[in-house]
Amino acid sequence: MKDSCSSVSKLLEKYFDLEVMDEERLLVEGHLQDCLACRNALRSMEELRTLIKIPVEEAVRKEEFPWVWQKIEREIRSTQEKLTWWQSFRSRLDASPLFKRKVWIPAVATVALLLFLTAQIIFQKPPSYSDASVVDYVESQTDNVMVYQLEKPKITVIWLFEGPEKDQTTL
Repeated sequence: MKDSCSSVSKLLEKYFDLEVMDEERLLVEGHLQDCLACRNALRSMEELRTLIKIPVEEAVRKEEFPWVWQKIEREIRSTQEKLTWWQSFRSRLDASPLFKRKVWIPAVATVALLLFLTAQIIFQKPPSYSDASVVDYVESQTDNVMVYQLEKPKITVIWLFEGPEKDQTTL
């Protein structure tokens, strides 16, 4: 009897799910008439299915599935009339649960603020150097010197002017 129980126990789940062939079904049903342990195993499977099925069916009854109905309505409208691209875009946004909760408003505001701040940094004018400079001029009998210095970039220019050449005129 134990050998038949082990072979039938492999088929018991398939029998419970109605996935057995006719020969296997007859074998399992014949065995179930004589074996109390296999009948109890089949009864436990049925009780487990009932325990799972009741809460699931109750949840399905409570759920309205509004997004499913909105999608169906949108498909019906699209077959009846051609929507403009804006109407199509709005209907997709209305069907989305994310956009129904208005979560996108703070997200868009944050992105806009970040773009504004980034643009300020990118398009900021480079600092201009002041035009402050120092010019020194020194004259002498033979040569004249001018020194020009810019303060910020530390540039110094020196000019040396030689004195005018005297004309050698003879009397």
